[in-house]
Amino acid sequence: MTVAVFFGCTFVAFGPAFALFVFTIAKDPLRVIVLIAGAFFWLLSLLLASLVWFIAVKASNEKDAGLQKSLIIFGVMFSVVLQEVFRFAYYKLLRKANEGLAALSEDGKSPLSVQQMAYVAGLGFGIMSGAFSVVNILAGSVGPGTVGIFHDSQYYFLTSDAPPCSSSTFMTMAIILLHTFWSVLFFDGCENKRWWAVVAVISTHLLVSGLTFLNPLYEGSLIPAYLIMVLMAAWAYFTSGGSLQNLQNFFLCKSNK
Repeated sequence: MTVAVFFGCTFVAFGPAFALFVFTIAKDPLRVIVLIAGAFFWLLSLLLASLVWFIAVKASNEKDAGLQKSLIIFGVMFSVVLQEVFRFAYYKLLRKANEGLAALSEDGKSPLSVQQMAYVAGLGFGIMSGAFSVVNILAGSVGPGTVGIFHDSQYYFLTSDAPPCSSSTFMTMAIILLHTFWSVLFFDGCENKRWWAVVAVISTHLLVSGLTFLNPLYEGSLIPAYLIMVLMAAWAYFTSGGSLQNLQNFFLCKSNK
């Protein structure tokens, strides 16, 4: 049973991201490099945020439960802001690299567009974020132990009670996809100087992260997170040049003329 739960949770959390990687990234070495570098930038933001939170905890009264909870909230919000700062830094780095690749190519064009780089970089951010979010849950799902022995929910591994560092497998899947959409919108906002789009990305990231504090009220965290994910997906789709006609042709298995 524990092995089945482990693989079930893993496929729920990382199934869509794995499919995107296999079908859109794995065959292109340059995209793989951009994805890995994106994951590394997210790790750097986590390292810095963890360091600041650790110093804040050690400098405070560890017996004050209210203060410690406030520090957790501060740590999550500060981590989100740092992730967006590093997303911007990665955009600037990729922009410079893109210009260099264009200069070296024979036709003067880069092999990757800014939108493609945004998509791949966002998936790298999301995969690494998801891995750190759900790794403890996956480790616990292997056993030994019995879910519910301490009156935990029978859906513990799908909707974890441990905010904010551990999120549910469904929340992890949403976060991975959201990072992909956020990067597309963030890069486009920076590229076209639509700073309101950048602010919208940061605001929704803060909102989704804050929703995890509502657990174990799962309806209050998962449903709004998925609604935001759908809105961000639609926005990113049209920002990338998608249209209703293209969507209709896709579902009807028609080719665009």
